[in-house]
Amino acid sequence: MISFEIEKAIEHLNKGNVILYPTDTIWGIGCDATNAKAVSKVYTLKKRTESKSMLCLVSELRMLEKHVYEVPLAAYDIIEHAVKPTTIIYDKPIGVAKNLIGEDDSLGIRLVKKGFAFELLKKFKRPLVSTSANISGFPAPKNFNEITPDILNGVDYVVNLPDENASAKPSSIIKLKNDGQVQIIRM
Repeated sequence: MISFEIEKAIEHLNKGNVILYPTDTIWGIGCDATNAKAVSKVYTLKKRTESKSMLCLVSELRMLEKHVYEVPLAAYDIIEHAVKPTTIIYDKPIGVAKNLIGEDDSLGIRLVKKGFAFELLKKFKRPLVSTSANISGFPAPKNFNEITPDILNGVDYVVNLPDENASAKPSSIIKLKNDGQVQIIRM
């Protein structure tokens, strides 16, 4: 079942489509983070301005290092020792869609360590956009059953694993500057 869903999701991602999928935290709307047209579709679906950046997911350090000009040393410790999924906002992202990058030339990236999203990323071999499965300004759904019809009908493919992440929580978010400064955005 999971391998079939991974193949279907990749088929849609390769076409520049938008998917709804279980991440290592909550259900997310996603697309190929290197495809600007697909990223625009996500902004449109969420009714979100492109000036409000979204984050992306990677499956390994090598993928992270490929998409950040310089990964600060502190990031490696945070990734290794974090007890819950943690998104780190990095300066100077590279190799991703320009409309995914914040106005301050930063991007939130989370290294996923398990679950469907991890397996999907390993096979897709590119970072994925991950944003909560809601219209901008509305609460993020806590599980699949709370996802509204406008989101369910607005994506090109819904991963058929509705029982995944039944009581998940959003990730912690930390902004990490190359000069060593750390700012906690969300715990």
